Amino acid sequence: MLLSVVALSVAATTGCGDDGWAKQCATGADGVIRCDPQDRPAAREVTGERLDGGTYDVAADRGKVVVVNFWGSWCNPCRAEADDLEETYQATKAKGVAFIGVNIRDDRDAARAFERGQITYPSIYDPDSKVALQFDVTQASTPSTLVLDRQGRIAAAVRREVARSELQPLVESIAAEGTG
Repeated sequence: MLLSVVALSVAATTGCGDDGWAKQCATGADGVIRCDPQDRPAAREVTGERLDGGTYDVAADRGKVVVVNFWGSWCNPCRAEADDLEETYQATKAKGVAFIGVNIRDDRDAARAFERGQITYPSIYDPDSKVALQFDVTQASTPSTLVLDRQGRIAAAVRREVARSELQPLVESIAAEGTG
């Protein structure tokens, strides 16, 4: 349900999808797609093999805002944004925000080495984008980041490297919806 964002990596690997949902949303001058609550598409339920072992089930994060970041150890912009993602995670997790990485088109050892000492939130290991294929959402680039609202709907998408100064306010505004 929450990880329907995982499909962001589908277009990068298969060329599929038309992002019909994004046409119902607004793309700002900054390139960030923001969806009004009434236009947000629901994400599907997904599970995936975690990079560090075990299984991630998006159902475990229902009721939280979920930030899904698609990355690869081979991706220089992914390396550049890793600290900003971790800092945003640390700053927002107490507000009911969960982060999940989706490692695509990568070697497991290289992905583990990339994560070591940089990020503390889990990642799904999806070298063939099989998890991503379970979604209707596509992306044009890696890295990409989706933000799901507490109902498991896509609230925002960033299809490029993202900085903490941009991501944290976006995540916090979605986390604050309906809480005040």
